[in-house]
Amino acid sequence: MLIVVSGPGGVGKGTIAEILVEKHANLWLSKSWTTRPQREGEEEESYVFVTHEEFKKAIDEDVFLEWAEFHNNFYGTPWPNPPEDFDVLLEIDVQGAKAVTERGLDFLMIFVDAPTLEDQAERLRGRGDSEKEIERRIREGERERNDARDLGAIVVVNDDLDRAVSEISSIIMSNRSGE
Repeated sequence: MLIVVSGPGGVGKGTIAEILVEKHANLWLSKSWTTRPQREGEEEESYVFVTHEEFKKAIDEDVFLEWAEFHNNFYGTPWPNPPEDFDVLLEIDVQGAKAVTERGLDFLMIFVDAPTLEDQAERLRGRGDSEKEIERRIREGERERNDARDLGAIVVVNDDLDRAVSEISSIIMSNRSGE
């Protein structure tokens, strides 16, 4: 099963994805590539950090299931290569989810959102984003919410991390049993 966890910046989708992989022994998290600089305090394992030239070469070699340019940086998800009998979890933006749809793949889409725009802005500040970047991500979040609805995403509000993870785990389990 292919599972996409998406949402605007600052809603906690990365943290949720990490916890889901810890909780579900047969869930494999795809590691995305990016050309953006590593944030202060961000673990090196969060992304494969590459140059623009390396990324463009990978595009030419069809390395990516999906990729996009966002705020002058590239982000991409390589074609998944999970261990046998593992479900694949992609933590990608809505634009990436649209690209996966265009590839004709069937997937479960979960859209994580913050309780309010103010909460989202505070989380972005907490990770060190500039006010200009926060404004841009809040605006982009509105488009992402609309696009997620159009894609039929299941929306989970991350107002409490444990509750949100539990809800997403239940959604995954019910979709597994429905296969």
